[in-house]
Amino acid sequence: MASKSAKTAPTDIDDSSAPLIEHLAELRTRLIWAVLAFVIAMVLCYFIWNPIFDFLTQPICHALEKRNQACGLILLKLQEGFFVAMRIAFFGGFVLAFPVIGFQLWRFIAPGLYRSEKNALLPFLIASPLMFLMGAAFAYYVILPWAFDFFLGFQQGPTVLPDATVAAGEAAKAAGTSAPSGGVGIAAENPWAGIVFQGSVEEYLTLTTKFILAFGLSFQLPVALTLMGKTGLVSSEGLASVRRYAVIAILVLSAMVTPPDVISQVVLFSVIYGLYEISIFLVRRIERKREAEEAELDS
Repeated sequence: MASKSAKTAPTDIDDSSAPLIEHLAELRTRLIWAVLAFVIAMVLCYFIWNPIFDFLTQPICHALEKRNQACGLILLKLQEGFFVAMRIAFFGGFVLAFPVIGFQLWRFIAPGLYRSEKNALLPFLIASPLMFLMGAAFAYYVILPWAFDFFLGFQQGPTVLPDATVAAGEAAKAAGTSAPSGGVGIAAENPWAGIVFQGSVEEYLTLTTKFILAFGLSFQLPVALTLMGKTGLVSSEGLASVRRYAVIAILVLSAMVTPPDVISQVVLFSVIYGLYEISIFLVRRIERKREAEEAELDS
C-alpha cells in the first residue's frame, strides 16, 4: 500500500516542497504581474476615458430623453474633471485587469493542488469573471435605467429647455401670441418652484460605479459558496440553517455598498438573497452527486 501511494504521489500533486523564500519570491512575481497589468489597463483607460464616460452615462441620458430633457452633467469644482478621468481609469483598469489578476492567482496556488483539486477549481475560475460580467450587465442594463427613471420622477415644474425653445417662447410672449408647446411662457407662470436634475459628474460616476461593482461582486456568491460546498467546507443543510443570519448580513452589506436610499438597498438585497438560495440549491446538487458516487463505489 505504501509503495502504491509512493508511485501515485508524484503524478497527483506538483512539487510544492520549495522553501518558504521561494514561495515568497513566487508570490512577489505574481503580484508584480498583477499590478503591472492593472497599471497598463489603467493608463489605457485614462487615454480613452471619454468613450468610457459616454458609455457609462447612457442610462441617465436615456432617462432624461424620455422626459425631453437635455443630457448634461456639470462640474462643481475646477479639478473635478481630472478626478473624473482618474476614477474612470481606475474603474476600467480593474475591470480589464481582472482576468489577468485571476490568472496570476491561479498560477500561484496551482502547484500546491492535487490534480483532482485543479480540475475542480478550474471551472470556478472561469465562472467567476463571467458571473462578475453578468452582475455588472444586470446593474447597467436593468437596475440603473429603472433606478434613474424612478429618481427623476421626483422632478416637478419647468424643465431644462434648449436655447432655441427658450428664445421661441420669449419671442412668442413678447408678440402676444401663445408660446410653443413646452415653452417658457407656460412654465414661467407655474406657481410652484421647479425641481430639475442638474447632476454632478463625480457624484453620478460614484453612484454608477458603486452599483456596477456591487452587483458584479454580489454575483460571485454562488461561485464562492458552491466552491466551498464542493470542498466540504459548507453544506446545504448548514447554509439553510443560518438563513436568518444570512438575511441580516445581506441587509448590512446592501446598506454599506449602495447609496443611502431604501430602493437601492432593497433591490440589492433581493438579488443577493436570491443568489444565496441558488447557492443552497447548487450545493445540494453537489452533495447528491457525491453521495451517488460514494454509493456506486461501495457497491
